Amino acid sequence: MAAMPEELEGLVSAMTPPVVVQRVAMRDFYSGDIAGQPCVVVLSRIGKVAAAATTAILIETFNVKEIVFAGLAGGIHHAVQIGDIVVASHLIQHDLDARPLFDRYEIPMLGLSQFESDPTLSLAIFNHSSAYLSELPIENGGALPLKAAAGRRPQTHQGIIATGDVFVSDPDSGAEIRQRLPEVLCVEMEGAAMAQVCYEFGVPFAVMRVVSDHADHAAKDHFSDFLEKKARHYTCGVLLKFIASRARLWTSPGL
Repeated sequence: MAAMPEELEGLVSAMTPPVVVQRVAMRDFYSGDIAGQPCVVVLSRIGKVAAAATTAILIETFNVKEIVFAGLAGGIHHAVQIGDIVVASHLIQHDLDARPLFDRYEIPMLGLSQFESDPTLSLAIFNHSSAYLSELPIENGGALPLKAAAGRRPQTHQGIIATGDVFVSDPDSGAEIRQRLPEVLCVEMEGAAMAQVCYEFGVPFAVMRVVSDHADHAAKDHFSDFLEKKARHYTCGVLLKFIASRARLWTSPGL
């Protein structure tokens, strides 16, 4: 699942025919096999409500057993650079505040402020992301978003991702979130909502985000450029390897 077409471009074309398209709640769900693994590919559209609705449909209508969300994000931690990949260990809604009834960030009635991603799925995506980045050519920029500074390759991180119904695009907003949540690596608009629905249904999930910008005054231009030119290479490059590895796992003797 992803929010925008460019973030999953290539996954549907990788499906072995026949591909079944089912329209539910104004969304097209593509069902088929990728590398021998049955998959459903769908665009949630942007924002927490859209992501939550799409997740519920995947679980209730398509009976999926695990969900991966992939897409772009704005990096706000000093260790995260454009072109890096962040795999969520936990997700939190940075704009949720039901005080004084509940603590800040706490999901009412659940008693949780963070949702932990599935360790096995997340480790697999982390490893495939690291392998993918290690294979990218640095010379002349290659597939990288920017020329590597002082020979630095893009890196894979694992940590907290923050979700909110806002596109963070000015330094003050990014700094304010960073001050409140100093451990957060990047910000996006869907992950924690998907995570909450998966948690309530008991479905394993993982979130992979490619850092397209620094959530600052240049975020719009950097995000748009990355989305158009590079997003699909990163997300599909990692996910196709990940799906193939899941297919081998499910078909291994004794499983």
